[in-house]
Amino acid sequence: MALPKSNRLKSHKDFQAVFRQGIRRHSSHFTLRALKPSPAPKLSPIDSAHLASTQIGISISTKVSKRAVVRNRIKRQMAAALYQLLPKLTPGWRLVFIVKPTAAQQECVSQQFLQELEQLLAQAEVLNGHS
Repeated sequence: MALPKSNRLKSHKDFQAVFRQGIRRHSSHFTLRALKPSPAPKLSPIDSAHLASTQIGISISTKVSKRAVVRNRIKRQMAAALYQLLPKLTPGWRLVFIVKPTAAQQECVSQQFLQELEQLLAQAEVLNGHS
């Protein structure tokens, strides 16, 4: 299942902000860059709704695999795993997951992706309850 549009990090500017100011957490297949929601001044309901949803981006370079088919499969598996985790996430965060080359070398199953992503999010205290 794909991530809803409201939960996608799209613009280059947003990615750059997360890379510049976000915290880092590492696992064997991924690196997580997470930017905490900043307490915003009074905003219109439309702006606050936009800021309230957690936005997620996935970065996967050709170092992972030269083949786009492989990179896209990994992205789809990650998006499906993150879709399952969405209800558990604290709203307002901006997250970028960077895929390491080890993810393509070992045929990861979606369940393993889910576990590893959940572990990273818990380390960064993005999960509700920080399990």
